[in-house]
Amino acid sequence: EHINRLGSYAKILAKGLMRNPKYSNFINRRYIDDLFASAPLHDIGKVGIDDAILKKKGPLDESEQLQMKKHVELGYQTIHAIKEQFPQATFLEMGLAIIKSHHEKFDGTGYPDGLKGEEIPLSARIVALADYYDALVSERVYKKAFSHQDAFKEIVSLKGTHFDPEIVDVFIEYHQEFKKLNP
Repeated sequence: EHINRLGSYAKILAKGLMRNPKYSNFINRRYIDDLFASAPLHDIGKVGIDDAILKKKGPLDESEQLQMKKHVELGYQTIHAIKEQFPQATFLEMGLAIIKSHHEKFDGTGYPDGLKGEEIPLSARIVALADYYDALVSERVYKKAFSHQDAFKEIVSLKGTHFDPEIVDVFIEYHQEFKKLNP
């Protein structure tokens, strides 16, 4: 369910950004279709992470966090190999950008490359917010689900640090559509 919602959240954000003149010539129907198709690939590298880490009920220790971060490179390598076989699949190119950069933060404190601001591919900036929102409103083995309102407040509080301010503005405008998709 998470990957289905993620694509829908990303699509809402992209359609909202398309109204911004800065993105109106960049975000088009194909971009949105590719984003919807590639967003679910963001965490594909987690198939290479030990289940004991993925299903741990408490916080991860430093060693486990380092292992978890490896999902970015594992996912990138996996999709890159597939992209080599199917170069015409444009959504895979976007998928590579999302996989590699969806844990970057707008202020440069994310991983794996410490990218900042618009150095982070737009698709990854969109998916980062969509993924974070869904993680907040979903119950996980290690936490209870946030209410939509609490998730909303959390994301707004991270505007300009964790998330691109323009994408947060679109989220603010369309947050009720996110709420309708909640688990």
